[in-house]
Amino acid sequence: MSRISVRGFAVASATAVTTVGAVVGVAAGGEQQSSTDPVEATAADTTLLADIPAGQQAVAQTASLTQQADVQSTAADAEAKKSAEESARKQAAKDAKAKKLAAEKAAAEAKLAKERAEAKKKLEEAASRSATRDASSFPQQASYTVAEVQAMARQIVPADQFQCFSNIVNHESTWNYRAENPSSGAYGLVQALPGSKMSSVGADWRTNPATQIKWGLNYMNERYDSPCGAWSFWQANNYY
Repeated sequence: MSRISVRGFAVASATAVTTVGAVVGVAAGGEQQSSTDPVEATAADTTLLADIPAGQQAVAQTASLTQQADVQSTAADAEAKKSAEESARKQAAKDAKAKKLAAEKAAAEAKLAKERAEAKKKLEEAASRSATRDASSFPQQASYTVAEVQAMARQIVPADQFQCFSNIVNHESTWNYRAENPSSGAYGLVQALPGSKMSSVGADWRTNPATQIKWGLNYMNERYDSPCGAWSFWQANNYY
């Protein structure tokens, strides 16, 4: 078996070896001899502990390296865990911020879309309320049939509001532009009260159905937002 001389171990164990020698001398009945000479003590120590098996040296070194590796590995794991937790925290904060910004953006876009839709609706309503023809564009006649009056109304009242307008006129005057309520003084197709209100559209309000239609349309738009709004009110209250 291969052996390695380890002088350092011999020096460190000088006292122990000297003691062993003394005990052996006493047991043999011999006279104990002083071992005060450092050179002799060192030689004796070296002779007794000179050779240490190489395998034991390797085992000791391996154990030491393993322990160091374990300590380093534990420290590395702790550092890696700490780094991972910090990265996760930063990522969570980043994700939360991105989510908040996305929600705010979505809310702003929804608000803008709503405002645009409302603006578009108002424009469409305004366009639908405006007459397709002005009352003054119709030539004056001595008299008008119901069909002629209705044809005028179709050209003045927006198409999507005509049926509601017609329903009110049917109930108020049955399309008689000269209809007059003797008790209240209401007059014309839409039974304006008093009838003279219609002069704001034209002085010919008594004899011109177009003037009455135009005034009635304006009145319904201003008071009920549209002829259909006026018709809804009429159905609930039997007047408008």
